[in-house]
Amino acid sequence: MVQTSNTESLKLNLSDLNEGMLHTILELVSDGIWDWNANTGFVYRNPGWYEMLGYPPHSLNNTVLTWESVIHPDDYPRVMALFDDYLNERVPRYQAEYRCRMQDGSYIWIEDRGYVLARNPDGSVARMVGAHRSINDKKRLFEALELRNRSLEAVVEERTRELSQVNQQLQIQLEENRKLAETDALTSIANRYLLSKALPQECDRAQRFRQPLSLIAMDIDDFKAINDHYGHALGDAALVQVVESVRRCVREGDLLARWGGDEFILILPDTPLADARLLAEEIRHSLAALPAVGDFRLTLSFGVVQRFDEEQQTGLLARADQALFRSKVAGKNVISA
Repeated sequence: MVQTSNTESLKLNLSDLNEGMLHTILELVSDGIWDWNANTGFVYRNPGWYEMLGYPPHSLNNTVLTWESVIHPDDYPRVMALFDDYLNERVPRYQAEYRCRMQDGSYIWIEDRGYVLARNPDGSVARMVGAHRSINDKKRLFEALELRNRSLEAVVEERTRELSQVNQQLQIQLEENRKLAETDALTSIANRYLLSKALPQECDRAQRFRQPLSLIAMDIDDFKAINDHYGHALGDAALVQVVESVRRCVREGDLLARWGGDEFILILPDTPLADARLLAEEIRHSLAALPAVGDFRLTLSFGVVQRFDEEQQTGLLARADQALFRSKVAGKNVISA
């Protein structure tokens, strides 16, 4: 007789429960349980999940972004690779150990396991459940055993404190260097380097979770003429004014970057084309309050596009640039999609 493991039995039984009954049962489970409905994007997490990370029950958004936001940045690429391998059936199971950020900002180690309960006719995931289990004590015990194997514990502890202080200073310096490397010196927004890192990640996220992704390409109208007539100092001041006006319209989670010269790219995660056009219109109207530079009004032309399924950054940027060009041809201060 073939025996079935407890985990496999749980997987089979959960698939037979309706969602309301399942979540009611999971409210009673002490482990950190999650239930992802991939077709709607809704993620249920039971109280044990929140308690493990120090949050009040059901206090965070019920989306995959909540999970992504608590994964340690150094662990994130590895976890996503394991997750994608399982979703695409390249491996028989999903299991990962990584660090999660708690409400107080500290990190704990957890073990994460997940199982697909149902797939759509095209093979994509429809429903998946899993569990987070703290392994922080195990990790800490392992570290403690390593320390005990050293002959001079007092020296080690002192050295550890010294190294920790040095590491904190290095982390501060590294963070400052990173910001300098990813920030445009004139406008203080993201630069081309950061955009080139962020856009592929957003394309992958949109593909993974089947979410819309839109871009707005923007270019200051007659900027060369402003520089030629009034000099680069006044031109730079006008550019900063335009950026400040745009930033007031940017939402949390969006990324505004200087693509080069007087051209900018705005990445809009989880945003369909219609909403992106509305945001572009809001930005366009906001510029009307800016003072003119001599004979020139400060306006932008816009190219708005939404990512096609499977489309990567090169094609998306190219279509945004083409839409922007159509706006210039149409007379400037225009939104084209």
